[in-house]
Amino acid sequence: MATKKQSTTRRLLKWAFGIFAILVLLGIVGFSTGLLGGGDDALAVDTEESSLRTITQVVTASGSMQPEVQVKISPDVSGEIIELRVREGDNVEQGDLLARIRPDTYVAQMERARANLAQNRATLSERRADLLRAENTLNRQRQLFEREVISESDLEDAQTSFEIAKARLEAAEFAVQSAQASLSEAEEDLERTRIFSPMTGTVSKLDVELGERVVGTGMQAGTEMMRISRLNQMELEIDVNENDVVNVSLGDTASIEVDAYPERSFRGIVTEIANTARVTGQGTQDQVTNFPVKVRVLDPHNRDSAGSPAATTIADDEGTLATPSTPANFRPGMTGTVDVFTETVTDVVSVPIQAVTVRDFNQIDHATADTTAQANGSRDRGAREDLRRVVFVIEDGTAQIREIETGIADDTHIHIRNGLADGLQVVTGPFSAVSRELAPGREVRVREGRRSFAERN
Repeated sequence: MATKKQSTTRRLLKWAFGIFAILVLLGIVGFSTGLLGGGDDALAVDTEESSLRTITQVVTASGSMQPEVQVKISPDVSGEIIELRVREGDNVEQGDLLARIRPDTYVAQMERARANLAQNRATLSERRADLLRAENTLNRQRQLFEREVISESDLEDAQTSFEIAKARLEAAEFAVQSAQASLSEAEEDLERTRIFSPMTGTVSKLDVELGERVVGTGMQAGTEMMRISRLNQMELEIDVNENDVVNVSLGDTASIEVDAYPERSFRGIVTEIANTARVTGQGTQDQVTNFPVKVRVLDPHNRDSAGSPAATTIADDEGTLATPSTPANFRPGMTGTVDVFTETVTDVVSVPIQAVTVRDFNQIDHATADTTAQANGSRDRGAREDLRRVVFVIEDGTAQIREIETGIADDTHIHIRNGLADGLQVVTGPFSAVSRELAPGREVRVREGRRSFAERN
């Protein structure tokens, strides 16, 4: 019985010792991290020095590749395609014959118009003869009337006949002009059965086949047969958000990354900014307002369409310049991303973006008064906010607030126009500390073993 009691006592002692060891270990960890002890109220923060650097503001947007110049070919007359001389991808010169439409109907129209013109010319000759006869009759009647051989009514009848003959001659002349215009129109329609290339370029799209019927009209676009494009002059049309388009200007340089060439970057320049927005999801919560912006590709591309390309350079993985063996072969519809460099400032004071936050200066200036008012239950909840941009700098182990004026920003840093000098230790994290916990005069300590923001990026 005594042996059993001793065994139970030993187990209890072992459990107690184990629990004590765990509590001691947790206490050590708690004190080392500042969670326990209550003697160190310093807030652990990350910092980085404000520094002078060059900042380039970038607007990033995506879009698709398209030719700068592209012409849609549609027929002016209707009919069956009896000859198709090109295929998609063929290079053509200005004036080259592309296709022919069956001309039989238009030949018949031309012959009919030609016969009608001949008939109206014959009628015109008859009317000239009638006018000459009426004029001679009028002259004879006038002489007879002067000799008092005929009455005045006979003279008036001759005068009327002359005027009628004159009017008929004018009508015949107009009929000849109308017939001539009809013949010219018929000849033009016949000529339009042959379709020629309006420019030098490449057949980028072919929508018809030999034997297919097409519809054409001179007043509006008919059947689209093909597209002729200058593939050696390509551009990207990107959609820029309404908040960013105000920063983009004509002539801004750009860096283009095409999905089909993930290892290469191409130079570009902004050539056109739309004045009218392109709105999607209008009237819903998902409404997006973008403005189309066109960016020309400056680096040589599409050898087959542009001839021998000039040399171009790109940066390899080591940052050195290398010359690609062949230029890029861009096709309409390829997608890409464009970084437009809108503005650059050099040697300006800058801090990491996450170091900048907003504080209500009414709360800061009246912190003591607010505390008293809260104790008395009379705090003014309707006081207006005075929000200002600030950063926190470390001075003598405490955080001090600095009101600042910001400028442009890149992916990592923001330009500080006023309120901060370079070389100061600025609090950059953690986010909860910068956005909420930090206050003027708060004790802080820099967390060790943490890389700075610049080192991490």
